[in-house]
Amino acid sequence: MEKEVMIVDDDLAVLKTCKKIIIRNNLTVRTAESGKACLKELEKGFKGIILMDIIMPEMDGWDTINEIVKRGYIKNVIILMLTGKDQPGEKMDNLKEYVLDYIRKPFDSEDLIKLIKKYLSYLE
Repeated sequence: MEKEVMIVDDDLAVLKTCKKIIIRNNLTVRTAESGKACLKELEKGFKGIILMDIIMPEMDGWDTINEIVKRGYIKNVIILMLTGKDQPGEKMDNLKEYVLDYIRKPFDSEDLIKLIKKYLSYLE
């Protein structure tokens, strides 16, 4: 299986930075500027790691994860949350089981790649 990473964030600077870091490590990257765009990528057959921002307009990260689970896409992905918060909120306690890790913004690029590679090995 090709190792893919999807970055879901409405902040274009974060998308660009993450994409550069990931491409430098020979991984395929897709970007989505919203939860809806993320779901479209999953409909096209994306399988891999999703770096999901929590706070986005219209459909936040938790709403997006809820849709991923409802539509049955969860079996093909590993979700890591990108967050500026210390702790995940209580909004979606029932969805926390689908999030394998939380990456605090600002993040260290080496730590980000270590985490991505660790979880990609789970998909092999």
